[in-house]
Amino acid sequence: MTAARLRTRRELRTQRRPRAHGCWNHLIAAPLWPKHGVNLGTLLRTCDATGACLAVPRLPWVPEALERGNTLRHRQCVHWVSGRADRWLDRQRTGGATILGVELTDESIRLADLPAARRRTVVVLGNEGYGIPPEGLDHLDTAVEIPMVGTGASLNVAVAGSLVLYKLAGLC
Repeated sequence: MTAARLRTRRELRTQRRPRAHGCWNHLIAAPLWPKHGVNLGTLLRTCDATGACLAVPRLPWVPEALERGNTLRHRQCVHWVSGRADRWLDRQRTGGATILGVELTDESIRLADLPAARRRTVVVLGNEGYGIPPEGLDHLDTAVEIPMVGTGASLNVAVAGSLVLYKLAGLC
């Protein structure tokens, strides 16, 4: 048996896209009711990895959280949501997007059963305190749940969003 050889950064760069993707507008992670800046930074990194964009509300602390979370130090694809989140979701649906929420509902499908996104998809994320509020739930086309065997009821927003983005991007 031969020893595994690690690929160099140059080899990885050559095999992946050579630069930031800009904004493909195929997948958008939307943590529209954030509580913790560190989660936004983690999601921003996952968006880069999956070719997604990040939609965040215009709150005073959010730009600094994104700056701290941008560990790649290049321009990231960020959509700023001004005004009410439910109206922004309406505009996304009118533009042809599927609105998918990560939430435990009676109609939620399991993450394992979620197909890769074939069209523009907005992944709506609530927060650790109360999930997606009622005004957000009313706009979902589909809800997805992440099964858990432990005692916790949910994962943090960054982890849940990352799992769903990878699945929708067809990377796992």
